Amino acid sequence: MDPLDFLELEEMLRFLHCNKTEISCMEDPVIFLCKLKDYNLISEDSFKKVSRMKKKEKGLYDILDWFEEKKSEHIKLFWKCAFKETVLSHNPKLQMLRKSLMDGSYHFDTQLPEKVETEDNGEKEKTEHSEEEARKENSVKKKRKYSKSICDEEDEQPGPSGLSTSAQKKSKKICFTPPMKKGEKGEIWTWPLYKSQLPVTCGQMSGTLQRDKLAKGEKCILANKQWFAPGEFERFAGKQSCKNWKLSIRCGGTPLGKLIKEGHLKTVAYKGGNKKAKKRLFSPEEATTESEKEEDDEEDQDSSSDEPTTDEEEAEEQTVQQPEAGLSNTKVFKVTCGGLAGTLHKKRFASGTLGKSIRTETSWMTPVDFCKESGPTNVSWKKDIRWDGKPLSALMEAEILKIHSLLCACPLCKPEPEDLENEKNDDECCICKNEEEDQELVVCEECPRSFHQKCHLPHVDDIILNDDSPWLCTFCVFRANHVCLDQLDVNAVMSQQISQHMMQCQYLLLSLRSADEEQMFSPDPMGYLANYSTSIKTPMWLGKVTEKLQQKQYQTVGEFVSDVQLIFANCATFNRGNPEILAIGNQLRELFDSEFKKAFNIQDQ
Repeated sequence: MDPLDFLELEEMLRFLHCNKTEISCMEDPVIFLCKLKDYNLISEDSFKKVSRMKKKEKGLYDILDWFEEKKSEHIKLFWKCAFKETVLSHNPKLQMLRKSLMDGSYHFDTQLPEKVETEDNGEKEKTEHSEEEARKENSVKKKRKYSKSICDEEDEQPGPSGLSTSAQKKSKKICFTPPMKKGEKGEIWTWPLYKSQLPVTCGQMSGTLQRDKLAKGEKCILANKQWFAPGEFERFAGKQSCKNWKLSIRCGGTPLGKLIKEGHLKTVAYKGGNKKAKKRLFSPEEATTESEKEEDDEEDQDSSSDEPTTDEEEAEEQTVQQPEAGLSNTKVFKVTCGGLAGTLHKKRFASGTLGKSIRTETSWMTPVDFCKESGPTNVSWKKDIRWDGKPLSALMEAEILKIHSLLCACPLCKPEPEDLENEKNDDECCICKNEEEDQELVVCEECPRSFHQKCHLPHVDDIILNDDSPWLCTFCVFRANHVCLDQLDVNAVMSQQISQHMMQCQYLLLSLRSADEEQMFSPDPMGYLANYSTSIKTPMWLGKVTEKLQQKQYQTVGEFVSDVQLIFANCATFNRGNPEILAIGNQLRELFDSEFKKAFNIQDQ
């Protein structure tokens, strides 16, 4: 978005008038002046004059003053030159000015006093008189200095020795770095000049890091007119083998990881790897809601039919009870539309058409797409989608679900291409149900599932992660490659080598762990259940079975099945007095039995 598209010419001119001092104080204005010269906004003589100046602030200010007075009709072209990426990347001052236009921090309604064109006659004469005296004095000084330099040159004849005399002047080395106080360290990340951005390098590639974007987890490094996330910049520089941008990307030779550790930089977890990685889309608290009138307008727009609401439907709406107050902490709602079922995730919900918030077995959908997938709809998605026998509008009336404002700029309402890709897959691991910020999620190209590298079977190696080719999870590979086998009985399957049926066993174990919503059967029960070892002599859990399968400790399919059945037998023994846990164990056992028959095409006895 170009901020200049929203400004009038008078506002652009006023913006220049109020910021001439800031622009003239830029550290190195040569690139900026070159760009102005390229577009014929300043003359060649003015460019050369300022370029030769030791202190360019006054010369640059005079150019800006002249431009405001003589070339005001080209003010829009002036700002376009100033906001070119090649100019911005070398001038933090211009970056701050552009940012003030983007975020609205600059106010054009500030009243300025009238411009004073002339001074009083007395003061004017006095000023002119003092200026005339100053010119004469400077002229005398220049002549004296010139004549003295000639004398010095004549006096300084080469002698037999190479020693310099006290009359010789020592050449002064020009220092372009900001002056440091005595005892102050010279790290550039502490300079006020680099308060908002830092120059960074990775290998032979250089760029500019925006501090605020890094703190938000956004693409924060500008290089070659492109924005990169740190991991992307590392790959762009050809350093993907490092696999750690905090070490490979440096500022003045210091790794960014050290600056982050010392508190000079703030960051959130970036998820790297060439496989698509999930990113938290937004915080529910950040989303704003629109007025009731806007909700009604959207409902009218989303309606698939112009038919008026019947009395029967109105009566249904009036009799719908408000959801319980305890549901405000619920994050996932089971919903249906016709014969289609799915789960609605509160943190992904923005409106009927924004935010893929409903997950089915095969994909993520917006509420409107969910209705279309189920078949012809009657009135609107708010009424067609049902939750607990009630229309979805009941959750909105209770303010459990909130439609985002039309002006909302969150990643759901104003998504970037990366955000749209992230919406296609789960935000948490399909197996362990966690979404830790410091662990990468590998996403399947075929289905909406996401996995941690070590949760998937087989484990996803870094070599596969850094490969650009599409990656499919075991669920999808099993579905695509499962062929009809000859019908076998259980005994024949149990005696077969597991190496020939590794995919089926991995699929069965992933199915169990994915169905274990509360993760009750995955960890070691002796770690959280008191007196477990006194009741159960041979403990077994899904995590242990996963480890043994990954390390190829099973020889036959029967050994694998025996360990899985041991988990359910132990559950039944230990939870005799706990019918709720016992019921969950029985559901998982039934799931395993049915999937086992499907995977190995076992005929019923």
